[in-house]
Amino acid sequence: MPTPEVIARMRPFGETIFAEMTQRALRVNAVNLGQGFPDTDGPREILDAAIAAINSGRNQYPPAIGVPELREAIAQHQKRFYDLDVDADTEVLVTAGATEAIAAVVLALCEPGDEVVTFEPYYDSYAATIALAGAQRRTSVLRFPDFAIDEASLRAAFSDRTRLVLLNTPHNPTGKVFTRAELDLVCELAREHDAWVVTDEVYEHLVFDGAQHIPVASLPGMAERTITISSGGKTFSTTGWKVGWLHGPAEVVDAARAVKQFLTFVASGPFQPAIATGLTLGDDFYRDLAGSLQAKRDLLCEGLTAGGLQVTRPSGTYFVIADATPLGVTDAVDFCRRMPELCGVVGVPVSAFCDDKDAVRTLVRFAFCKQDHVLHEAVRRLATLAV
Repeated sequence: MPTPEVIARMRPFGETIFAEMTQRALRVNAVNLGQGFPDTDGPREILDAAIAAINSGRNQYPPAIGVPELREAIAQHQKRFYDLDVDADTEVLVTAGATEAIAAVVLALCEPGDEVVTFEPYYDSYAATIALAGAQRRTSVLRFPDFAIDEASLRAAFSDRTRLVLLNTPHNPTGKVFTRAELDLVCELAREHDAWVVTDEVYEHLVFDGAQHIPVASLPGMAERTITISSGGKTFSTTGWKVGWLHGPAEVVDAARAVKQFLTFVASGPFQPAIATGLTLGDDFYRDLAGSLQAKRDLLCEGLTAGGLQVTRPSGTYFVIADATPLGVTDAVDFCRRMPELCGVVGVPVSAFCDDKDAVRTLVRFAFCKQDHVLHEAVRRLATLAV
């Protein structure tokens, strides 16, 4: 429950649904597909690089903007994959995960009363961060099953008070990868309203079926008004290391750094050079990562379908959205609270990511970034829902 003493604008943000569902999973030994983190470690090269950094004494404060080899690796990664020219010294800032990068940018750019346009469902930290800044959230709903942009809704979300657009692609929780046409529309509206575009691209390498992740900064005329955010946690299965980054025009990076120094100051010292090692891994690593997760996606989608749920097959991330309506469910929150006892599996209601609860009242998100034997057991248990 929210703490009564907290400031008014933060009172809607109490214990997260993820914590609640994890506790329910532990009580009955359910398979927890609620929280989005892998249950295996990342590549050996990265783990060994972290150990080497610790053993060589890199355990004190790193530079405020991040260690040089990581900033350079980020710049080279953007050139290698997206042909983006990024100055490692003036246009890159290393952060305590992507969540801090988002907070630093929103707090740096938004005055109280400014408006932030985002899509819902949205990653839950977006709403809290916007509230912390005293800004106003304006959303455009992505609707099941295709989660396509509703152009009229998106245009209506913009106004003369729009300061920035917060865009997540590939998109958590829906697994949607925004198309070029959709991104062009976002860019058109951002230019029309002189707004910054802040892109959360942490799932950039987790795309399937030939889908293409297109960074907004790579689109014509957008590099000068886009702040790109990513991290090593999802790509390298090191979510606990909290190594993220942002890049963009130098003046905006400076603004974010001015805020960041009073959030964490610095973080993740010996893990920063290890993530730099990860960013230099060969193309086979990135190809195998996507292929492995695509197979896991297919396994879980088939299990959910066999359990009687309607599934939309995601093009990216490691999440699947399922509609429980065919099971007679009218309230996904209640259904998720009963699922551990019903079938021994945990998911989270998509309403946790939305302002418009009614639009997603029967939708549940499941994570498939788990070992195959865990997913097979989840599939076996889900089949009992249809009995």
